[in-house]
Amino acid sequence: MISKKFVAPNLPLFKNDYNRLDQDQFSNALRLYFNLVDRFLVDTVLDAFNGGLGGNTITLPHIAASDSTDQRTTDDTATVVNFNTLDSGFGWTLNSPGSATAAVAGVYTIRYSIQFANTDNAAHTATAWLQKNSADVANSATTFSVPARKSASIPGFICAYSEATFSVNVGDEVELYWATDQADVVSPAADGILLFHDAAQASPFARPAIPSVIGSIVWVSALP
Repeated sequence: MISKKFVAPNLPLFKNDYNRLDQDQFSNALRLYFNLVDRFLVDTVLDAFNGGLGGNTITLPHIAASDSTDQRTTDDTATVVNFNTLDSGFGWTLNSPGSATAAVAGVYTIRYSIQFANTDNAAHTATAWLQKNSADVANSATTFSVPARKSASIPGFICAYSEATFSVNVGDEVELYWATDQADVVSPAADGILLFHDAAQASPFARPAIPSVIGSIVWVSALP
């Protein structure tokens, strides 16, 4: 991230009477200052955009998080999506159980994928949407159809992806919510939909862990 800052130049003090030497010193101080600013803009700022690595020195506000647990709800109940792992972040704070607080005002896009699993022998729907400061964000909801299970031990799966663009001010809190018409419940036992995770495995083929949810909030622009 570019962090160098400039302060006003230390200009010489003039006597009451005009003196050519004083004027030359004044002009030279300004010349040195603006030459330094010009070199910084050309060599540092513009190179950050036009250099061979295409802006690799620029850091923009963002957050990326995931969750390593199964998540459950009850039928037709709005439930916050949990995130227990901060994968990357700058300008945002991840709070328990899963909200994010903005430190930089702006326009952002949230992108998420949810690993829905259905343990019931019939297809069911699940809906996800965004809240800001405990209020629903308009036009942010998406409904997904989760297929019936393959067998009593193999659920039906869908990786549900969606995104929404929204604006925040400093201190705003953002959360992702979900609900389903029929939920998988542990006790008393009931089949339905849950957010599914699975640990890394080595057999029958090696693969990394499956998070129940992956999400990111990325910078779009300053507030208009």
